[in-house]
Amino acid sequence: METNYYKQYSPALGREMECKLYGHAGRPVLYIPCQDGRFFDFENFHMADALAPWIESGVIMVCSIDTLDVETWSDKNGDPRYRICRHEQWIRYITDEVVPFFRQIANERNGWSGYPGIAVFGCSLGAAHAANLYFRRPDLFDVLLALSGIYTASFGFDTYMDDLVYQNSPIHYLSDLSADHPNIALYNLKKAIICTGQGPWELPDCTRELQSILTEKGIEAWFDYWGYDCSHDWYWWHRQAAYFIPFLFENQKS
Repeated sequence: METNYYKQYSPALGREMECKLYGHAGRPVLYIPCQDGRFFDFENFHMADALAPWIESGVIMVCSIDTLDVETWSDKNGDPRYRICRHEQWIRYITDEVVPFFRQIANERNGWSGYPGIAVFGCSLGAAHAANLYFRRPDLFDVLLALSGIYTASFGFDTYMDDLVYQNSPIHYLSDLSADHPNIALYNLKKAIICTGQGPWELPDCTRELQSILTEKGIEAWFDYWGYDCSHDWYWWHRQAAYFIPFLFENQKS
């Protein structure tokens, strides 16, 4: 498997950020690590091994980035306004810096003149961030794979709510979409798979709440609930990712 490491200064964050690219060609997939995670978790926790058949055959190429959760969602003793502002800087880092960087590489590797969309994938809090990126920016992200996610910002901010927390809480802002909101049509041109287990440490009720909201709004997505033996752990995420990837990229070469 071809891998490339990058370290670049981020104007949005005012610090250097690291990422790693897996694969030589294929659809670009942005991987968001679990809570407090680092770019190397995709490899160290063996998700790269689970997706190796699709990476090595050129179906997908994966860019794994760093989270900023230690400064934001996980810092429960910090000032909530500062934390959510810092999180917004991380969102801008992804949308304004990582996306153009990754898109350029994908175009060059695949010989495309310009490919518009990037898939976004995550597990646990990484799934929450991935879903938020997908629903906030359907102009940039056209595929979502979210495993064992929590789709309300109360996970990181408890009862605190302001304009920026609202913008990062899909259960809140999707509930308020008007029936004629243009994003609904955009979502329905794309592919979203949202999955959770129902075993230890999973929170399937949050996924059911999101499903209810999307159904009410006419937003299409595949919600899948695995069994009561399916826990909140890498073993199951490996199996789920390997199961869903062919459905998401079924028109790609195998």
